[in-house]
Amino acid sequence: MRLTGLAQRIGWLGSVAAMALAAPLAAAPALPLSDTEEAAPALPAVLPAREQAELINRILAERLDTIIPRIMREEGVDLWLLMAREYFEEPVVATMLDAENMHARRRTILIFHDPGEGKPTERLTVSRYGLGGLFAPAWKPEEQPDQWAAVADIIAARNPRKIAVNVSDLSAFGDGMTVSQYNLLRAALPPEYHPRIVTGERLATRWLETRTPAEMAIYPGIVRIAHAIIAEAFSRKVITPGVTTTQDVQWWYRDRLRTLGLTPWFHPSVTIQRAGAKGMRDGATVIQPGDLLWTDFGITYLRLSTDTQHLAYVLKPGETAAPAGLQRGLANSNRVQDIMRGHFAVGRSGNDVLALSRRDAMAVGIDPSIYSHPIGTHGHGAGPSIGFWDNQNPEPRGAGAIYPDTAWSIELTTYSAVPEWNGQRVDFRTEEDAFFDGTSVRFIDGRQTAITLIPSD
Repeated sequence: MRLTGLAQRIGWLGSVAAMALAAPLAAAPALPLSDTEEAAPALPAVLPAREQAELINRILAERLDTIIPRIMREEGVDLWLLMAREYFEEPVVATMLDAENMHARRRTILIFHDPGEGKPTERLTVSRYGLGGLFAPAWKPEEQPDQWAAVADIIAARNPRKIAVNVSDLSAFGDGMTVSQYNLLRAALPPEYHPRIVTGERLATRWLETRTPAEMAIYPGIVRIAHAIIAEAFSRKVITPGVTTTQDVQWWYRDRLRTLGLTPWFHPSVTIQRAGAKGMRDGATVIQPGDLLWTDFGITYLRLSTDTQHLAYVLKPGETAAPAGLQRGLANSNRVQDIMRGHFAVGRSGNDVLALSRRDAMAVGIDPSIYSHPIGTHGHGAGPSIGFWDNQNPEPRGAGAIYPDTAWSIELTTYSAVPEWNGQRVDFRTEEDAFFDGTSVRFIDGRQTAITLIPSD
């Protein structure tokens, strides 16, 4: 099984990670990584709530045991303080709560401390309530009623060189501490500690973007669920040409997810491109034979997100295939996917991957627009972006370095004149989830290489 090699390659796997890998993951949607996508895959079973919680908690324990010590030492930070308030979780704290703690309670404060000299990293919670045994309680309100004063005592006792807090003017993922709470922290700390406060943006990003072997054991099955639902949406089970609207399909997605106990992380998109019609049509537009359909659909399950864009063609009476010009358009988008995957390298910036990929695509006569992004805990995940649909130039959000063991949505489009549509310029959008292991980029559950066909009779 490929996971074994991955586990051996990552030397920082600890005992908890090994336990998570050894635990029975068969009940979860476990499939190998694959560059080949099934045309109409069977829908994997969704786990009962208790089994989901057990799996989430095992994986979270592994992540805390392995990722936190490594990134703190590599980033040179010996104390990281995170804070969230009830129903106002910051994005990092939200991913550190166990499956039974759905929200922060009152004010939840987490502290990670690296004592150095190879000693284990401390995980403390300065909070009224515990957190599933993952953090050691470090506050007795009956002895010290002031929560921030208790934090200051903990910090003074450890005398850290750097105190990282999540403040950032660039990344929402690293900007979770509010001004009011930051001011309370500074007021509680002795003045000599104020210069030691630094941004935790890099820690936040690396915590969120790093995927573990246990996560990658279940990620293909999660993407497979999304692919199976899209295949169902783009079929005669859902679409009756001449009757069904794009809006009907969007709400079918939402209802289908409700029946499965799953949630989307954005409202699904379904649009039409039609010969002789300008642009993309959506809303109450009725789907007709000869239409090229596009969908953008994503779910979050077991704390991992998917993001997929597929194309479908509604056959006209007597047709058995999509027009050759449409097929070539998708092939061009597949070509740019491959060009882009080839430019991933550890330490290379998202801006550099964008520039190199656009250069090579245009050199072979393809007109691309690239707007790929990290994916994982969040659909639009932490890490460097690779272009934006409205900006194909370098920009600060793409300046960060690419790290190994990260997941990506390879999202882009190409434009082609379709002869069968009188040379009409058509937009061939595609998006598939992939994993970068530090050497190569592989699709998590394959990619669409043939336009889905929907019979009209």
